[in-house]
Amino acid sequence: MNHPMKITKIETVPYRPPLRKFFGRDVKLGLGELKDLDYGLVRVHTDEGVTGLGEISTVFPPTGTELCNIVGAVIAPHILGEDPAHIARIHERMDATIDSAEPAKAAIDMALYDIVGKALSVPVHALLGGLVRDAIPLSFSIMFGSPAEMAGLAGELAALGFTTVKVKVGQGAARDEDAVRAIREAVGESVTIRVDANMAWHTPEEALATLRRLEPYRIELAEQPLAADDLDGMAFVRQHIHTPILADESVWTPRTAWRVIERKAADIVNVYVSEAGGLFRAAQIFTLCEAAGIPCVIGSMPETGVGTAAEVHLGVAMSNLGFASGCCGSSYFDEDLLRTPLRVEDGLAYPPDGPGLGVEVDERVFERWC
Repeated sequence: MNHPMKITKIETVPYRPPLRKFFGRDVKLGLGELKDLDYGLVRVHTDEGVTGLGEISTVFPPTGTELCNIVGAVIAPHILGEDPAHIARIHERMDATIDSAEPAKAAIDMALYDIVGKALSVPVHALLGGLVRDAIPLSFSIMFGSPAEMAGLAGELAALGFTTVKVKVGQGAARDEDAVRAIREAVGESVTIRVDANMAWHTPEEALATLRRLEPYRIELAEQPLAADDLDGMAFVRQHIHTPILADESVWTPRTAWRVIERKAADIVNVYVSEAGGLFRAAQIFTLCEAAGIPCVIGSMPETGVGTAAEVHLGVAMSNLGFASGCCGSSYFDEDLLRTPLRVEDGLAYPPDGPGLGVEVDERVFERWC
């Protein structure tokens, strides 16, 4: 009988990926300004020489550097010596060791799937149930700018083959309406427009008033109109508007997804590999929502190449993926972390062909980012 593989070492390295400057400025959205991102790369080593890659990516505290320290000092001592194929057991260990810190757990989880896929010579999506679709339709986010700037970017995205754009709103009702109108005029009827408030509106009444101004421009859905914990407010907005409501910041783990379902706070749920705590937990959220009759999409932190690859593997394997997803995090950065960039064509993301996550880090780019 073969001896089980064992985890022998877990390495973490913080890094700072440079976001693209949209409209020549730092990125702005309802959460505030995004800059000086602080992420982490995790490498899980085994006694058989198979190494797995994982990514810590988050725009919320704690930072990637702090989460790297948590992996090394808190999580690693409890999972060294474990068989990397025992993914459910390792999640139990991580959850018992530390509450929250989901992006750190997600990086470990990605690396475990990467190891098991490499050991079995199969892609990660095969470990998640196999292909439901060959590729995922993508949604690209349009950050805050003037209506003309935002419409110009929408036109460029449409020319690249994107069929869905997500417009960041929360600049004030009149400016939001001007932006959505300009984008609709720029892309015509062939492109789907959705809006994302990133919790920018303070009351259900403010959310409703703005969304009613945007509805004539045929918006597909409205993402996270209110604060993450205002589930009653989200349910109220949902009951008083035709546009479907997508829960994003309200959903992290399966437990928080269940609260959203229970409170009837959303029509659709946005699932993040990073926020869920990894592919294992993200797939649980998909199953939970499917049982409740609620479709899911996959959101972007934005991740760099390793995390984006994990999302694409998840997306092609989940039957309950109901809409275009944000699995194009790599596109929001000046450079690509991967030696071979992920395949994106005509607004579709394809999973890598190789075993495991199927990606390798470009060490020259990584050194610059460190």
